[in-house]
Amino acid sequence: MDNEIKLNGSRDNNMKRVLLDTACGKLYGLDNGRCREFRGVRFARAGRFEYAEPSERWEGTLDATVFGPGCPQNRAVHEHQENPTRRFYKKEFREGREYTYDEDCLNLNIYTPYEAEDAPVIVYFYGGGFDSGLNCEGAFDGSAFAEHGVVTVIANYRVGVLGYLTHSDLFAAYGREGNFGMDDQLTAVRWVRAHIADFGGDPDNITLMGQSAGAISIQYLCLNPAHEGLFRRAVMLSGAGKFPKLAQPKPAAKTREYWEQFIRLSGCGSFEELKTAPIEVLFDAVEAIRKQRKDNLYNTMPVVDGMLIPDSVGRLFGTPLPVDYMIGYTNADMYAPILARIGNRFARKNDAYVYYFDLDAPGDDNRAFHSSDVRYVFGTLDRSWRPYGERDHKASDEMIAYISGFARSGDPNADCLPVWKKAGHGLRTRVLRIGKKGTRMAHVQYGKLLRNFLRRSDPIA
Repeated sequence: MDNEIKLNGSRDNNMKRVLLDTACGKLYGLDNGRCREFRGVRFARAGRFEYAEPSERWEGTLDATVFGPGCPQNRAVHEHQENPTRRFYKKEFREGREYTYDEDCLNLNIYTPYEAEDAPVIVYFYGGGFDSGLNCEGAFDGSAFAEHGVVTVIANYRVGVLGYLTHSDLFAAYGREGNFGMDDQLTAVRWVRAHIADFGGDPDNITLMGQSAGAISIQYLCLNPAHEGLFRRAVMLSGAGKFPKLAQPKPAAKTREYWEQFIRLSGCGSFEELKTAPIEVLFDAVEAIRKQRKDNLYNTMPVVDGMLIPDSVGRLFGTPLPVDYMIGYTNADMYAPILARIGNRFARKNDAYVYYFDLDAPGDDNRAFHSSDVRYVFGTLDRSWRPYGERDHKASDEMIAYISGFARSGDPNADCLPVWKKAGHGLRTRVLRIGKKGTRMAHVQYGKLLRNFLRRSDPIA
């Protein structure tokens, strides 16, 4: 195997091509019948364990009718060893779809309304535990937002060993280390600000949105004052506030020992040798170190690097950027009580809009599982194996309308929707409850939520 893991990439021959002329060059996209769609648009280049350099221009006419590759990741090489949770999410979001993986993976999928001009922009970052994910998984499609007048950009970023390795040689070269994935995200936002006007978007009206690790990444970006002015709003799905002590980013230097052991297990004699080793060598070492250690998660995620995350998140948590916030979690979210406690505190401090997604996914007994809200947000329920019904589709329509309004003005409310009030500043958090009996405002207290969550009963009855 070389540095490209080829599965498949395909063009939908039922769509007609469209040509767009931009400052970066001409490109062919697709008219999918709902909006214009540009796939696999390069926004940067980066060598292995190097920070991204933005792409300003391409040669010739770019073919943006095929999804670009995702970042190489362990599940693409050692999929037979996935644990039950990963098998669950494969069935949920990836089964039946084929992907291409390549280290040259920094690309965007852009969905634009017809005749868009100065439209609000959403930039979306996927989840995957900082270890996996790509921008063309089955739940993702910006067409529904385009029909509401919003340009949607879904960005790839590096994950796993390629996204979060630290090493003293990196610090010597760059004055920082790790956080390649977060740096990719920031580079994507800056590229969008520079070029989205060519696609009909307003560069001064950008909303960041993500789920799980994508939401956590956005919250980290929102804790850095150096990012003020890059975006106006942040939507964090199934992940905001996820700062239990053990999962807070470590100082970069404290993760070096982990990666030195990783290099030894890879059979490489040095960091320089690791940089040029075949990609399967890296993922064989991932398998080896996971068998030997129990702290893999806490060493393979963002770190306090003095630049993107300038200090401990505990100290930064009280002074986030002055942007508009929307935060949501589901009734069976991983670590739901912890997420809710800190997320609700963050929301009350910043007077955010908070939703509690209480609509169980049909087809099994996993309730509203972690990230189950993503298909509702993108309007892709019909692509799932689950027997979604009328209430599910109505909830999806509501969420798309709410988020579109929020991206447009910072206020999700519209005459056709149930009123959504902000979180408030008291001990109780006001939330928009999206459940099987409809959508309405409710209140939640952390203590009551924790007790009822443990009993698997209604946390905000």
